[in-house]
Order: sequence, then structure tokens, then C-alpha cells
Amino acid sequence: MSETALDLKDVCLSLDGNAGRVEILRDLTLQVERGETVGLVGPSGSGKSSLLMVMGGLERATSGQVSALGRDLSAAGEDALARFRRTHMGVVFQSFHLIGTMTALENVATPLELAGHRDAFDRALQELEAVGLRDRADHYPKQMSGGEQQRVALARAAAPRPDILLADEPTGNLDGTTGAMIMDLLFDLRERHGSTLVLVTHAPELAARCDRVIRLVDGRIDAAGGGA
Repeated sequence: MSETALDLKDVCLSLDGNAGRVEILRDLTLQVERGETVGLVGPSGSGKSSLLMVMGGLERATSGQVSALGRDLSAAGEDALARFRRTHMGVVFQSFHLIGTMTALENVATPLELAGHRDAFDRALQELEAVGLRDRADHYPKQMSGGEQQRVALARAAAPRPDILLADEPTGNLDGTTGAMIMDLLFDLRERHGSTLVLVTHAPELAARCDRVIRLVDGRIDAAGGGA
């Protein structure tokens, strides 16, 4: 398997808005090695979250090539992308995205069940224990604090033991103390599973924990502020 986890070549992303066509990413080339931790920083609207979505195949690039673990995501259909993410990627969002009608345990176990793991609930319970929520396994999201919900989201992303973890402002909706705890857990999970981590953040102290920091400005990598 390739030593490069993510390989983007001349990637552009354009989206149609109310004011017409908007250029989000511009001729962006970037490589992330297996096991590396990378922080994506930059002002609001610079394209950080869009870049993360393109890396995960959640947003399709307008042009250029996006590869993950040697697999060309640009040429893959939606079903193939979903299967690839289910097996190889974990994604953590700022807004948790938990299913309100499912318990914490069910939220974590569901992607494992979809991937065909017969021990889905046992593994889900192990991941909840790893984030300190074993005793909250039967609780629903509305019965949990924001920090607890994000810990469930972390457990869900880590449960498949993904090769790549993508995190989009995972502490953005949390207070400072809770956010620091979440980041400690995220880096611990990455270390435990040996995953590649790409993290979007506005927090300098969080970016500083990464092996490399890449700054985006107007959809391009700022050569003065970090890069490939």
C-alpha cells in the first residue's frame, strides 16, 4: 500500500451561489503521508472545511485528482465512495451529527454494523469506554451535554479503526475546558489506531500539536504560512 495517505493534484472546487459561480479551492496540490497529523488553518472562508470534504470524498472536486491510500476518489461513484469511507475513514464534525433516536451505543455501532462487523456492539462499547462514556451507553443525545455528544462522535469515528481521521472544528461548539479534553481524546484515538489525522481548526494551540500546519488563503496554500 502507498505510504501516501492523501494525494491531491491541481484540485479546484467551484460552487454555484446566489451571486454566481464561486471559486472555493484553486489549483491546490498537497500530499499527506500515512500516520502524519496535519492542521489546516486560515481565515473563515479560506476553504479549509471544503478541502477536508474533498479529501473525504464528501465533496467532489470540479477538476484535478484526489487520491486516498492509492485509490482515485475522483473517478469513484457515490456507492464506491461510501464503501471506501466506511472502511478507511472516520469523520468528526463540529455539530456532532448524532442520530437523535439512537442511544450512544447504537450511534457508535451503526457504522460497524453497516460494514459487516459481527462484534459491532462489543467494539462500540470499547470505544465508548475509551472516551469515558461506558456508563452513558444507553443515553440518547438529548440526554447528554455537548461535550459528551462530541465524545460519542469521536468514538463513532474511531470505532472502524480508520486509516484516515478527518476532523472539522471538533471543538468549535464547546467551551475551552471541554474542547481541550476533546482534543486530548482525539489525539489519543489517533495514536491508538495509528491513523492519519487532518484537522481543521482556528485554535493556534491545537494546530501546534500537529506534525505540520498548512495555512489556506482564498482557496490556496499560503507558501509563507505552511504547505506541502
